[in-house]
This record gives sequence, C-alpha cells and structure tokens, in this order.
Amino acid sequence: MNAGGGVPRVVRRRPLHVLVVDDSAVVRQTVSAVFANEPGLRTTVAADPLIAIEKMRHDRPDVILLDLEMPRMDGLTFLRKVMAEDPIPVVVCSALTGDGTEAALRAIEEGAVEIVNKPRLGLRNFLTDARVTLIDTLYAAAAARLERRRGPSADDAVAPPVALPVGLTTDKVVAIGASTGGTEALRHILQAMPPAAPGLVIVQHMPEGFTRAFAQRLDQQCRIEVKEAVHGDRVFDGRALIAPGNRHLSVRRSGAHYVVDVTDGPLVSRHRPSVDVLFRSVARAAGRSAVGVILTGMGADGAEGLLEMRRMGAATLAQDEATCVVFGMPREAIARGAVDAEAPLHHIPERLLALARAGARPRTGPRG
Repeated sequence: MNAGGGVPRVVRRRPLHVLVVDDSAVVRQTVSAVFANEPGLRTTVAADPLIAIEKMRHDRPDVILLDLEMPRMDGLTFLRKVMAEDPIPVVVCSALTGDGTEAALRAIEEGAVEIVNKPRLGLRNFLTDARVTLIDTLYAAAAARLERRRGPSADDAVAPPVALPVGLTTDKVVAIGASTGGTEALRHILQAMPPAAPGLVIVQHMPEGFTRAFAQRLDQQCRIEVKEAVHGDRVFDGRALIAPGNRHLSVRRSGAHYVVDVTDGPLVSRHRPSVDVLFRSVARAAGRSAVGVILTGMGADGAEGLLEMRRMGAATLAQDEATCVVFGMPREAIARGAVDAEAPLHHIPERLLALARAGARPRTGPRG
C-alpha cells in the first residue's frame, strides 16, 4: 500500500464488508471512522480472533483486515484457520519492523493477499492520510481468487529450475511488474531462474520496510542474486533488483551498462513504486533489448508502460487470467495492445528466457 496526497477518489465496483481484527481500540475506532462515509463499504470489528470467529459465523465478511500480534490467538494461527476452513481474502495490517517483518512474510506464504504497514507512532494520522489507498487495497484483496493463489505449482516448495537457453545474449533487461498476489508469483519465477539469467528489474507493490526482507528471503531461496535496489546498482546477468517500498525504480544506460535510479516523487498510476515508471524507463534505456512481463494485480499500473516498451521493440508477456490472483493489470495491458503473448504462471520462466534469447521485435511506431 502506498500513502500519498492528491490521489483521485476510486470508483466503487460493489458493496464491501470489511472485518477489522485488531486488539488496538485506536485502530478499530479509526478504521471505522475513516470508512464511515465510504459508499458501499461496511465495517465490523473484533478485538481478537476468537471474537472474529464468532462474528463470522453470523455475518461472513468479504475481506479481513488483520493484525498479527493479538491476545488469545495470534494472527498467523487465525489466518491458517481461515484459509483451511473457509478461505476469505486477508489483508495483514501490522508493524513491519523486527519480528513483525518476518511474521508478515510468513503471512503471505500462508495465504494473505496483501500487506499494509502499520506504524507504531502516528497511527491515527497515517490511517486517515492513507484512506484512499487502504480502500484500494481492500477492494483488490476482495477480488482475489484464493483457490488459484499460487497457480498450478502451488504444492511445490521450489519452482523447477529452467535451463538457460543456448545462445542467450548478455545485454537483455527483463522488467517485471506485479501487485496483488505478485509476491508468490515472483517467488515462483525467480526460483526457476538459472544462475546466468538476464538481469531483472522488478516493481512489486508493497509497503516500505517490507521489500528488503522480501528480497533477502528470495535471495536465500534462488540461484540468482536477489536484492532490494539501491540507487546506482548495476543490472547484470544473474541479478534481480526489487524496487524499495515507497520509492520509484527506473533504469538508464551508463556507458555500456544499465544502472538503476531509486527516487522519490509523486504517485504514478496511483502507486509508488510504479510499474509504469519502471517500464517507461526500460523502453527508453533498452528498447529492443528488453523483455516486459506484467503479472497479477489490481488496477492498470504498468499497462501504458508496457505498451511503450512494445512500441520500442521489446518483447512483452502477460500472466494469463487462470493463474492470476487478480487479472486487473494484465487485462488492462492486453486491452491496450501492449502484450505479445499470455502464459500461465508455471510457463512464464521459460517463456521470458526464450524471449530474452530471441531476436528483437521491430518497433511498432506510435500507433502500434
């Protein structure tokens, strides 16, 4: 989730019932007040998971906003119970510091579809300022298809490695954008990358403070290096750079190399980091030497940027509807004519490597 000013109001799609499970009276009261005037959004609250379970028996919510540190039953235990008995989309709202970050990572692996950073100080002002993007997050989570959360390889602890195609060039850049459900999709893709895979640059919508731990965990699980991007980092074979939360990531040429810029700035396409910012920079810096991949997520971030990449001759790929948690971002890119091909999640690693190996597409021009 990204907080920021000047964001237009969201057009509501349908009524939404949110159950807030948090032992903090301030959180329960503030969230209820923040949502009180939102058309179609109904809020109920519970001070702990046992109260929540009782309320859910009589009034099933569309989405749960869940704290992880609570009395009587911790949030992870409650999450596992919900996912096992009657799956409901869960957004974790927790302090992402120290042990809280590790717990949030585990929550994603256990089935939570989104993470929201809850600051320990200034909570009331944060929830009020972040109202629009918090509501966006809840609607995105409510649209998730939990039965397909990890695609066809959901039972695999590690995605099967993909062999490096013969003749792969070394000057390719693979840019990937994802949002809701993207953390697990990225895990699948990056675990399948061979050690000499082309350099990858990634924007995943996630909060500040979460991206470093996410990258470190992936680095331990993958055969390539995975790290949170730092301003000036080089893009090279065998490395994946993930945009820091609340910072934009872009790519530029520096002599014979590609390097990344990590910058502040306004929200773009409702987000910071924005997939559009990354894709547009890759279109300019790498052009026909790039591959663009858009994965599961709500909204349209990345659609215009991917179209710009395609117009500049980059090969483009979208995750198919059947394996997306939310098909919003790929659907918008397809509708704009930005996508060369669709593929299920379990085929994307080999497809993106094949595209990196293949010759560049011809530029399509301004109306391509």
